[in-house]
Amino acid sequence: MLLREAVALLFAAVGAQAATPVPPGKLISVGDHRLHLFCAGAGTPTVVIENGLGDFSFQWTLVQSRVARFTRICTYDRAGYAWSDPGPKPRTFAQINLELHDTLAAAGERAPYILVGHSYGGPVVRNFALTYPRDVAGIVFVDAAHEGLRVNIGGGKTIRLGENAKGAPIPTPHEQIAASDKPTIPQDLPRELRILDRMFGVLPAHAQAWQLWAQQQPAVYDAQNSETQWSEEYFAKWLATPQAGTLGAIPIVVLSQADGEKERTQGQKILLSLCANSKQVFVHAGHNMHLEAPHDVAAAIQSVWDGVRSDAGSGASR
Repeated sequence: MLLREAVALLFAAVGAQAATPVPPGKLISVGDHRLHLFCAGAGTPTVVIENGLGDFSFQWTLVQSRVARFTRICTYDRAGYAWSDPGPKPRTFAQINLELHDTLAAAGERAPYILVGHSYGGPVVRNFALTYPRDVAGIVFVDAAHEGLRVNIGGGKTIRLGENAKGAPIPTPHEQIAASDKPTIPQDLPRELRILDRMFGVLPAHAQAWQLWAQQQPAVYDAQNSETQWSEEYFAKWLATPQAGTLGAIPIVVLSQADGEKERTQGQKILLSLCANSKQVFVHAGHNMHLEAPHDVAAAIQSVWDGVRSDAGSGASR
């Protein structure tokens, strides 16, 4: 154990001093900032991954390599994350959706897409589907957050998502960065960010090095603060208005923890109600299913992809 910790500390020290690593994908200009987009494989419809809060594109390499065997798949980093430049504020779902929509278009990727949203990424892709319904062929929610979900905020305290909303109107998204959008950079990051969490040990060595580098970039924490604050406004709005059927006939798979808290898995039935064509699949893994059970996540994606392809071949309409 002592040797492992010593290696981790050495790895952290080297990673902290290293120059920005070469990104695996392309930096796509949207407005006056750039987002990192990495696509692999061939086929349609294309799968697009929306990361969880504080997560990065390369964490999906185990899923991406599997999905790329049967279709095209794109991962990306939200503004302020990893190689992506900080973007306009506030970091609302609408803002994130606009940037992803325009990034995919600028990169020549063709809609409709199968969207995969993990954790915080779940409500982000849900809002994308509400905003750009013609661009969405299907959705996979990976242990996704939803309105009313009880979350631990530390110190033995919990909140329900949506209860801390301020009732602020959601601003219109935009691609140009204002002077006031400059990131507020924390002076001192927690010491644990200098050490690689053991859950990333399943990733290839180069992705582990990227993780160590990316988690020490201060801009991501400014982006997260804005993302967290504004997500509350969406959750409160969804709590206040019936959501059943709002995604129409878009096929949905909801991945839930087989051994997770009953309240959480039961609560995810909210996501099932968003359309009439949905199912819940229980996975024997924790919250980070893309790391712990990438084969199950890839299989869920393929099930939606197969269904979409079958419907397209039969001429069925959504």
